[in-house]
Parts: sequence; structure tokens; C-alpha cells
Amino acid sequence: MLTISDLTFRIGGRVLLEKASVVIHDGAKVGLVGRNGTGKTTLFSLIAGELSAESGTIEMKRAAKLGRVAQEAPGTAQSLIDFVLAADTERVALLAEAETATDPHRIAEIQVRLADIHAHSAEARAATILAGLGFDAADQLRPCADFSGGWRMRVALAAVLFAEPDLLLLDEPTNYLDLEGTLWLQAYVQKYPHTVLLISHDRDLLDTAVDHICHLDQQRLTLWRGGYSSFARQRREKMLLQEKAREKSEARRKHLQAFVDRFKAKASKARQAQSRVKMLERMETIEAVVEENVTPITFPNPKARIAPPVLAFEKVTIGYDRAKPVLKNLTLRVDDDDRIALLGKNGNGKSTLAKLISGRLEPFEGRVTKASKLEIAYFAQHQLDELRPDESAVEHVRRLMVTEPEAKVRSRVARMGLETSKMDTPARELSGGEKARLLLGLATFHAPNLIILDEPTNHLDIDSRESLIEALNTFEGAVILISHDRHLVEATADRLWLVADGAVTPFDGDMDDYRRYVLSGPAVERRDGNGADKVTNADRRRQAAERRAQLAPLRKKIQAVESRIEALKKTLKGLDDQLADPALFTRDPAKGARLSKDRADTQGAIDAAEEEWLELSGDYEAAELESTG
Repeated sequence: MLTISDLTFRIGGRVLLEKASVVIHDGAKVGLVGRNGTGKTTLFSLIAGELSAESGTIEMKRAAKLGRVAQEAPGTAQSLIDFVLAADTERVALLAEAETATDPHRIAEIQVRLADIHAHSAEARAATILAGLGFDAADQLRPCADFSGGWRMRVALAAVLFAEPDLLLLDEPTNYLDLEGTLWLQAYVQKYPHTVLLISHDRDLLDTAVDHICHLDQQRLTLWRGGYSSFARQRREKMLLQEKAREKSEARRKHLQAFVDRFKAKASKARQAQSRVKMLERMETIEAVVEENVTPITFPNPKARIAPPVLAFEKVTIGYDRAKPVLKNLTLRVDDDDRIALLGKNGNGKSTLAKLISGRLEPFEGRVTKASKLEIAYFAQHQLDELRPDESAVEHVRRLMVTEPEAKVRSRVARMGLETSKMDTPARELSGGEKARLLLGLATFHAPNLIILDEPTNHLDIDSRESLIEALNTFEGAVILISHDRHLVEATADRLWLVADGAVTPFDGDMDDYRRYVLSGPAVERRDGNGADKVTNADRRRQAAERRAQLAPLRKKIQAVESRIEALKKTLKGLDDQLADPALFTRDPAKGARLSKDRADTQGAIDAAEEEWLELSGDYEAAELESTG
């Protein structure tokens, strides 16, 4: 389907691709991954013919159709359903010709072709796609201009999916979808009948919807079989083997060079020395592994613990128009260590609830009880535009640390995960991910007791999302999360709240249950082979909730031990760095002896913690097996 050979492209003197090659076969579902800024979107533009390569070739199967989501969201008076139907240009042309054709043979050809492309079921297919992306029957008849930019981008996505190109290019399609739309898209891409090349930082999407990963790294393309988790494991193993091979090769090279240096001047050894010189020349150089570490994201822990509940709502009604409330009769509580994810379609009130919890929206009715000294941090994607474009990260933070010295200000910026080279860059020149890190740092600056995150991952790559997960899991306060990233929700949330039909209710199940709920509906029932016992989705969610409740204490213990091991390893590295000083024992023998003892004690603590982790993990796996039968 797609063959890329020795492709080289540079922009502004910077090389993005250098002799990059890959072959993608018909029907493959391929996730294109790589750090932000490596050139993934540029590669899409090269494939689409919007840019020209410096050298190399891109070849597609003859007469193959390529489809890509339009950069401009539709804003016309055309209805959603008509806009999507118009995306199949062949169908539109054939239907128009059928109205005027007079030649019986041509009329027959048109009708046969219309049948081949399932033209008569087109409206039903278009409606199904629009429904999957969140548009009900009434919405589908409304003009595109009635919808906001994010919703219009969904219409553009629906149009390219309906057209069913032979090669479908999707660039971060989940950025303008909610979790429900993302789950629907996963299922759709899995069943898509042609080839898909997908750029995404959504790990769950890359694990469920694709069968290959194409990695753009060091200006090269490498194709791996399997989803993202399989790719990550295979790549780690390959890097480990490569590093071991390099170390072995370097040791061999040093040994040969030492022989040459020692005996090259001796006549009796000259021939042997010369043969080793030739061996050195023939030895293949194994490149060192280049590992780009992501700067961690950290959140300051609350200064003091607050007795639960930190927030309580009793019969609260909220919205923006008293005559048309968004959510009614809410009776909820948030405890000091809650990890709650809000589920529900866009427009159901998730962000409205987040604004209520953050204090940005006052209720029409009901009572709100808030703990004294409660500090709340609130992050939403639209706040990226609220950064002062001409001010750097250091200048933003200095406003909050007016009396502190410059070194402390810069240290605080570093803890937000911004590289030293970007600290003095104006905000308008920062990437989306860098702006998100800065805004997260500013929002949580005052050590909040509760962090509310409304779609925090749109501009973060996969490694940065993992860093966010680690930051949330080590944070000692409460978290309220809205995200279309299922992996983030699964890795950080202990409770799920469903926002739907003007109410907020606990969702008694896990994300697999919720996926079934979204794709199949909440009222699906099944019977056993004898048509006897009914097992509903509600039953499964309740059983899953019970399992999770039983396993939660063990899981928290395991996470605590993992954090302790990580801290001990950092301590061990610091001790090793000090002991690596060859003059230490000569200069200060007592300190050297003390550091050696500290190292032995630390290593012993690591060994003990790892034993504890193994024991707890074994208990967890046994309990999980027992609970699932």
C-alpha cells in the first residue's frame, strides 16, 4: 500500500527525516509514534503530497485513494449529514449522472457501481458514524455553522471515515473527542477495511486499534509488530541487547588496541600487531543507545491534611441559566484522598461539575460544605490561552515568588518539568506540551489539597503522560479527573462518577465495563447456554467494583513500596557518585567509611523492599485470580 524509501527532509536547516524507509502493507493498522517535534505531522504532509522531500520516494498503490481530516473544520449552512454524504465524491457524481444519463448501457454501469459502493445504504452509514462521534438524530439535521470548532472537527473526522479511503491518515483524532467518542473510534478503526496510519499519544488507542507501531526516532522509521505496549517491551529489550553488545565490542576493541600499543615496536610481535590493526579496522562500530529522558512532572503535596470530607454537596442544582439547569439534585462528597474520574459524553455537564467543585460556579439551589483552609488547583485546556504570551516561564513564576532570589525561582520552574533552555522562552514560542507543563505548575503552585484536571493530556506525548500518571499517583491530596485517555483514567482513578441525564451517579464497574456500556448500551442482557441465569452489565459492574474494593488496599501497598524503592535507588546513586571520587579515602577516610556503610545499608533496604514487593505482588495476583474465579 505505502512504500517510503530513503526519505530525507529538512526544515529551517533542521533534519527531520534522513534516509528513512518503511513498507506498510494493505490492511495494516499502524500507529506512528515519536516524541513531539520529531516530524510525525510533517511525514503525513509528505505522504499527502503537500510537501516535497529533499530526496527519496513515497509510493502508493496505483489508483489508491488517500484520506486525511481537513485542517479547516466545516462552518457552512450545510447539514451535518449532507456534509458527510458529500465526502464520497464518487457516489455524488454517479447520483448526479444517473439523473441525466440516457444511454441504457451507461445507466446500467452507474447502477452496478452504485450497488458496489453500497450507495443506497450511505445515509444509514453516515448517520451511524455521526452518532458514534456524539451527534444525535436532531444534531445531524442542523447546519455545521451551529457547532463550535471542536464539534466541527468531529464532523470533518466523520466525513473522512465515511469516504473510506484506501489509506486513512489520522493525526491525533482523539484531541477533539471525549472518552465515549474515543472508545467508539477504537472499535471503528479495528474494523476499518483498509489501511490506517494513525498519529496518537493515546496509549490505550495504540494498544487496541493498531497491529503495528512505526517509530520515528533519530530521523529514521522503524516498524514493529503489535500494539504500543508490545513495542515498548520489544524496544527496551533491543536497547538492552544493543548496549550489552556495544560494551562487549568496546572491551574487545580496547583489548586489541592495548596489544597493538604494547607490541607494535617489537619486531617479533610486529606481524601479530599488524593483524590486530586489521581486525580493529574490520570491527563494526555499535552505536551507543540514545535515551531521551523526559523531565518529570511533580505536584507539591498539601501542607496539612484536612479531615474528610473536604467538600460536600447536598441537593445542589447548577447551570448557566436558572430556567435550564445542567445538573440537578446533586448529593456528593469528596474525601481528602479521593481519585475520581468523571465519565459521560461531552455536553452532559462534566466541566460544569468541575467548575462547581472548584468554586468557579455558584449553585442555584442546595448547600455546599467546604473544609476550612481547602486549597484547590484547577487546570483546563482553554487556560493555555490565558498565559501571558510575552512572558517567560521564569517571569510567570516570579509573580508568585516576588521576594525570593532568582535561584529559587528557577528551581521552582525546573520542578514544573521545563528544560533549562526553555525557561526564558516567551510563552507564545513554547510548544503545547511545554505550555501545559507550565500551566500545571502554576495551577498547583500553592500545594493544593485537591487537583481538578479537565483534559490535561491533549498536548502531552506518551512519555509525558506517563510522567503525569506518576505525579498524580504520588500526590497525597485528592484528584478529580476528566480525560479521554483511558490509560490515564485506569492508572490514576479509584472511583468513577457518571455524569448523564442531568445527574451524577457512581459507576459501579471498571473501564472495561464502561467501554461495554458505551458501545452496547447499559441495558444489554445475556443468558447462559441453557437460557437460564441472566447476567446484566449492572451485575458485571457491581462484581467488578467488589473485586476492585477488595484489591485496592493491596494495590496501594504495592504502589507505596514501589515509591520507596525508587527513592532508595536515587539515594544509592547519590552515594555511588560520592564514592566514585578516587581521592575521597585519602582526603577524608572517616567520610569514606561512613558513605560505604550508608551504601551497604541502602542496598540492604532496597533488597528488603524488593522482597516485600515480590510478596505483595504475589498476594495481589493470587487475590485477583481468586476474585475472578
